[in-house]
Amino acid sequence: MAKTLADLDTPAVLIDIDRVEANLGRAQAHADQHGYRLRPHIKTHKLPRFAQRQVALGAVGITVQKLGEAEVMADGGLVDIFLPYNIVGGRKLARLKALNQRVALSVTADSPDTVAGYAATFSADRPLTVLVECDTGGGRCGVQTPAQALALARQIGMAPGLRFGGLMTYPPLHGLDRSNAWLTDALAQFRTAGIAVDRVSGGNSPDMWAPGGGPVTERRPGTYIYYDRFQVKEHAASLDDCALTILATVVSRPTATRVVLDTGSKSLTSDLLGMEGFGLIMGTELTIKALSEEHGVIEMPVASDWPRIGERVRIIPNHACVISNLFDTVQLVSGDAVVDTVPVAARGRVD
Repeated sequence: MAKTLADLDTPAVLIDIDRVEANLGRAQAHADQHGYRLRPHIKTHKLPRFAQRQVALGAVGITVQKLGEAEVMADGGLVDIFLPYNIVGGRKLARLKALNQRVALSVTADSPDTVAGYAATFSADRPLTVLVECDTGGGRCGVQTPAQALALARQIGMAPGLRFGGLMTYPPLHGLDRSNAWLTDALAQFRTAGIAVDRVSGGNSPDMWAPGGGPVTERRPGTYIYYDRFQVKEHAASLDDCALTILATVVSRPTATRVVLDTGSKSLTSDLLGMEGFGLIMGTELTIKALSEEHGVIEMPVASDWPRIGERVRIIPNHACVISNLFDTVQLVSGDAVVDTVPVAARGRVD
């Protein structure tokens, strides 16, 4: 007999595969129309099957955030992996070298120290492709000026075991104009120096619908596969596009206005991201007002006997990426039917 939502224990992560397919197709169509390469970030779903689907639709490869994720994706058959992270330390560099033997791999660096570590590890018989990470306003990692980017590219180019692969940035939210101006300045300096820049990697989900034509040649959105409440707030999607929800059960009604769910901080992110509440109850305007480890509390605006103890609700989380790292499995659903139960292969791979 086919399994339905009623057969699931809670809390459970539900992935609407029809919405996923629509989200993936719409993003790839935008990339094709605007002439940039799509290299989606898998940190949102952590599932090789979805990464394979993204590539099948036209993505040039995938992006991961940690070495452990890259290893899982390589084991899952992905062959073109971008790891935009400074890999530091002998043990990690050894793992990186082993991975570079298996797949087309590229990484980033934003300091001479990181480049020196790569140079000491890799050799000309199997060079490592290294992009220079640029801080174009995001305020995280990255060289601070185009001149520093050029100097680091020269250091990469002088190492026999390394290949300069281009520039990478994570732009500030709704700050593409500022980021593009920085990158355009950098590209002009590289042209003057006679150094080719084959790839300029940028992008995020909130700004993914911006037109192409600027300096960026590939974009790395991640959350777009599921979307979430934050993406809706930033006008990247609508609530009807949100493919990931958490199924929860009412376990207590202490008062006529308080509802307690079996879904707390171990099932939901505590990220607020400028919003009120820790998640939206699907089909309503109710939010989860408070979290403890195993309890989520809804405060009703007026006394109500709904929902009753034992009834279930679905929660649209503020930040879908965190949810994938909290559960061993997710439930792929279509309507009320449970199509498959899938292990989250890269869960916990933050190493």
